[in-house]
Amino acid sequence: MSSFEEAGTEETVTCLHMTFYHPCQGDKMMFRCLNFCKREQVRADEMPKFGRDSNVCRYNLMDTRVSRIQFSLQFYRKLNSSEFCFEIKNMSKKTKLIVDQTELGYLNKIDLPWKCIICFGDYQILAEIEEGESGDYFETHLHLAEVPILQERCLLSRQPIPENSISSSSFSSQGKNPMEIDENES
Repeated sequence: MSSFEEAGTEETVTCLHMTFYHPCQGDKMMFRCLNFCKREQVRADEMPKFGRDSNVCRYNLMDTRVSRIQFSLQFYRKLNSSEFCFEIKNMSKKTKLIVDQTELGYLNKIDLPWKCIICFGDYQILAEIEEGESGDYFETHLHLAEVPILQERCLLSRQPIPENSISSSSFSSQGKNPMEIDENES
């Protein structure tokens, strides 16, 4: 047998992609301590924390308006399932954490959706989970956004709505073209 045939099956690794944005990142360099564009392994039993305290947090944000520990993540396997997930917990007493439309107060936690936007203060983080099989560790892959994540997502998901609140899609479904009407006509 060749060494290729004897080699163990390679497991895929769950990867959490996180894209960071702050409007002042160019001036204040609050992301200078983050390792962008390189995957980083994290042990499954570790709870990585994000915040400004470099003694406690694995991912440091260099901003005095960020809490010492802003939030933490926990990697886990769902009960009676092979699916791995992340749980996010707000560790800030002063700042609410918003995950998509869910607002988390201090010590509140929820499962991280497979794709979501995490917001606190002026920070926006797009989180995307790439599924894997390994239970020993996961990876993080950090990215830096040039434009606001919320703005970019809104532009992709919404069409402009005219002042009369009738969208162009409702006209196309009727097969008619829009007609200009004087606002005094009924």
